[in-house]
Amino acid sequence: MTLFSLSLFIINLNKKMRKILLLLLCVITLGVDSLTAQQLLGELRGKITTSDGLPAGFVSIGIKGLNTGTLSKEDGTYRLVRLRPGRYTIKVSALGLEAREQEVTVQAGKTIQTDFVLTENAQRLKEIVVTGFQKPYNTDVPSSSLRLNQPLKEVPQNIQVVTSGTLSDQQVISMSDNLIRNVSGATRLEHWGDMYTNITMRGSQIQAFRNGFNVVSSFWGPLTEDMSFVDRIEFVKGPAGFMLSQGDPSGLYNVVTKKPTGQTKGEASLTLGSYDLFRTALDLDGKLSKSGKLLYRLNVAAQNKGSHRAYEYNNRYSFAPVLSYQLDEKTKLTAEYTMQYAKMSNVGSYYVFGTNGYATLPVGFTMMAPGLEPTRIKDHSGLLSLEHAFSSKWKLNAQASYFNYGQVGSSMWPVSVAADGKIVRGPSIWDAKSEMAMGQMFLTGDVTTGAVRHRILSGLDVGKKDYMADWGQYHNLDEAGGEFDVNNPNYGVPSNGFPVWDRSKGIEERAVLAGGLMDQRYTGLYLQDELGFLENKLRLTLGGRYTFVSQSSWGGAAIEAKHFTPRLGISASIDNQTSIYGLYDQAFTPQNGRLAGGGDVKPITGNNIEFGIKNDWFGGSWNTTLAAYRILKNNELTADPNSPPTSGLSIVLGEKKSEGIEFDLRGEVFKGLNLVANYAYTNARVTEVSPGVTSVSVGDVIPGYAKHVVNSWLNYRIQSGFLKGAGASAGFTYLLDRATDTWSDTDVRLPDFFRLDAGLTWQKDRINITANAFNVLDKYLYSGSYYTWLNAFYWQTEAPRNFRMSVGYKF
Repeated sequence: MTLFSLSLFIINLNKKMRKILLLLLCVITLGVDSLTAQQLLGELRGKITTSDGLPAGFVSIGIKGLNTGTLSKEDGTYRLVRLRPGRYTIKVSALGLEAREQEVTVQAGKTIQTDFVLTENAQRLKEIVVTGFQKPYNTDVPSSSLRLNQPLKEVPQNIQVVTSGTLSDQQVISMSDNLIRNVSGATRLEHWGDMYTNITMRGSQIQAFRNGFNVVSSFWGPLTEDMSFVDRIEFVKGPAGFMLSQGDPSGLYNVVTKKPTGQTKGEASLTLGSYDLFRTALDLDGKLSKSGKLLYRLNVAAQNKGSHRAYEYNNRYSFAPVLSYQLDEKTKLTAEYTMQYAKMSNVGSYYVFGTNGYATLPVGFTMMAPGLEPTRIKDHSGLLSLEHAFSSKWKLNAQASYFNYGQVGSSMWPVSVAADGKIVRGPSIWDAKSEMAMGQMFLTGDVTTGAVRHRILSGLDVGKKDYMADWGQYHNLDEAGGEFDVNNPNYGVPSNGFPVWDRSKGIEERAVLAGGLMDQRYTGLYLQDELGFLENKLRLTLGGRYTFVSQSSWGGAAIEAKHFTPRLGISASIDNQTSIYGLYDQAFTPQNGRLAGGGDVKPITGNNIEFGIKNDWFGGSWNTTLAAYRILKNNELTADPNSPPTSGLSIVLGEKKSEGIEFDLRGEVFKGLNLVANYAYTNARVTEVSPGVTSVSVGDVIPGYAKHVVNSWLNYRIQSGFLKGAGASAGFTYLLDRATDTWSDTDVRLPDFFRLDAGLTWQKDRINITANAFNVLDKYLYSGSYYTWLNAFYWQTEAPRNFRMSVGYKF
């Protein structure tokens, strides 16, 4: 195709597709430029083995004095590519042992072989750290909480990891802080703002996990994690029976908390920003014994945070200590405690309402009544885990967790919205308590029978979850003749005064009276064998899960369900850089709810088919994943559009089909330039309607997603010269053909969404300074829906152009 023909082709495309194509062409251009650069550079490669001669996989290798590194593959081999000619010191260090160093000379266009032998044997090898190896944008292996003892490239599923380096560069301070820009197809519904995250992907809401445990006990949770104690977030796309816990066939995100590394180090940071953001955090990491057997990690943070809406705030602090003890060469015990405290304004303050369409009020407009009591949340959790290696081939992991969540406060939703802009605001009490006790035990093995390799995973998963809430008390702030008028707002004392809630009875008794009880008991058994053929180049995964669940909701009788769900996957390594995969998985997910028409709530059933290709580029410096999927789901509930949001009533869809294509790119494209870029096409519609359901029709769009989602984040840091350490960042989020988040009787749809962010960084020695500007174009950005019950539109705005600056000091 000639350049002229290509130009005509682009011109004839519609406006939206032209923008998407041009964005993808920019990414391709970066890749071509990086290919040219390789011809002038050299390469290091080698193999790392343990003292007993076995390959040391997943070990970090770095270059002293440079922020460059990689991980060894499962067979112990590694590659460091795109190195400028010169003399370097390769450094590898093991916990509690002396570092290994070796000097090498790199020549243009040549490959140098450098091997290492560790003083640890295979059973004692737990973690290898590299001095000077900065947190990358990509990683080759999942956390141990995903159970998968293999490189991500070999897993027959699309798994994307948001690393700590990415979180730092983007100044992400909570799960709801636009973190999802780093994952293809992920969108966030706006409900209750920063209280909980509520992410949708592949056409429906995904489940929230922490360290391998499903931490969802109700529709409203968990509390968004503060990033001070978070190491990474793993997004598992599609079903995840191997997680040994309940989950949605659309996927899950797993928050992995920071653990001791064995290095004595620390970091203190201070962040200031628009709308009265004041935040400080401290991260301490080190040894409590000379032998290095007893390690600790401590993360604390505190913040005051206002909003572009008056009278709105979200103040928090967190405290997260971790201890690990190496009982012997084969056994390690880890104890972890996390406490989060939040004091925030009434969560209804995030919304505004009107009858004449979206965005008819100023971006900072609020319906908040100053003087309403704040919502206070105390979130405690504990984790105890035991790791034991029977041998270098067989390992046992057992962990138990306890979560205790307490909330005292209220929410707010209008009682009525008139065409002339007069609104009756109606707060209701929202006190809640949640307790979860969960345990997991899983055994992993890696054995060979003849020419076949077996990666075996088996486990037991049990849990008990109880949620209780009092939302049975209401109060109208405004009375007839004294309504809140959006055209002439009065932020004084409401005409009907402030509510006085009756808390003379305990939350348990009040929850019974309000119908606010939910509970779940579950037991799951999982067995999986991944068979490796042709020297593990072809891998066949056979797995199955048996689940028994007993649950009740809204104070109703317990419902029991049990089911067996098989899992079949295949993955093939085309070469050392490329793998292709296919996956078939059946879904069985219990769900809570109360049907508007009465009757029992059934679990979600269905199946998923997925195909994809994964590729590491230039020794794993950056990688790409391209995936296509189709998910069928039956019996899924959705909010009843003809009932108020506080009613908890739902309807059954029937059958839903979600299908799409996803592309993810992340890593260091060339020296100093880190890039995250992704695109997703999603189409989720109703394919069958249950008898008696008249408000939903075949072909209706499933709400809660954008058909096209394009994201990018680019960070470049100067590598030499006077400006060494200085850098710049830029990124955008582009949502096209957005679907509303609830059923509606209007043809008005949300407009396309485009947000541009940019920043500057500077790093020298122990000091790091990061400054970002968000919503650089100062656009009126929002999400929302038309709500039939109120005959009105509601929407929640994002902040106009705002700034954030952080200063960090490492010691």
